[in-house]
Amino acid sequence: MSDRLAGKRAFVTGAGQGIGRATALAFAREGAEVYAASRTLAKMEDLPALNGAITPVELDVTSAESVEKAISNAGKLDILFNCAGWVHNGTILDCSREDWLNSFDQNVTSIYQTIRAALPGMLERGAGSIVNVASVASSITGVANRAAYGASKAAVIGLTKGVARDFIKSGVRCNALCPGTTLSPSLEARMRATGDPEATRREFTARQPMGRLGTVEEMAAAAVYLGSDESSFTTGSVMVVDGGQTL
Repeated sequence: MSDRLAGKRAFVTGAGQGIGRATALAFAREGAEVYAASRTLAKMEDLPALNGAITPVELDVTSAESVEKAISNAGKLDILFNCAGWVHNGTILDCSREDWLNSFDQNVTSIYQTIRAALPGMLERGAGSIVNVASVASSITGVANRAAYGASKAAVIGLTKGVARDFIKSGVRCNALCPGTTLSPSLEARMRATGDPEATRREFTARQPMGRLGTVEEMAAAAVYLGSDESSFTTGSVMVVDGGQTL
């Protein structure tokens, strides 16, 4: 354990698994007090045992009322890490209106709601770091069968830059973390759903010139940097961690 985030309070969405869970644990190891939010509380039952600095929060990020209540209960935050999201698989022709709206509701509107709830407290104190998980599948590059997902993650990048610019003189920073293909429970589930998970794993792995998938711990390390004072001169940035996928 180190103290890069000592004395800071963080709120992490999507903390039930994958990058969100790894980031909640990494924040706590670095000394932060962490509120770890997920729609499924059972996924986080062991988090307090792993690190006493973590408080699990059951939260549906698509509910504005629930978001406001959860963040209010957490108190004034130093770090907001927005990781909750949903991946639609398919082209635009495979994407129903419901799928499209769901992509934006879970991936973009949820972030609008958490920032709206957390930002006033940050502005009052004149400090804060907001980190939004976007993706290289966005305005950075096109990825096959990710039309709705890529559009929503491009919107996350646009929102990040807008918030960063609007509050650049306030002491509040806002950055986007853009992972490449990262091995996580959700990716494993998508590979299994193809009917040939090993072939799909090879296809996903081949995206990265490094020849492997990213790890959730590597993404969490980037999140720690963006959340910490080490990145105090960084705002509106798009941090790509993708094994060379977009080179």
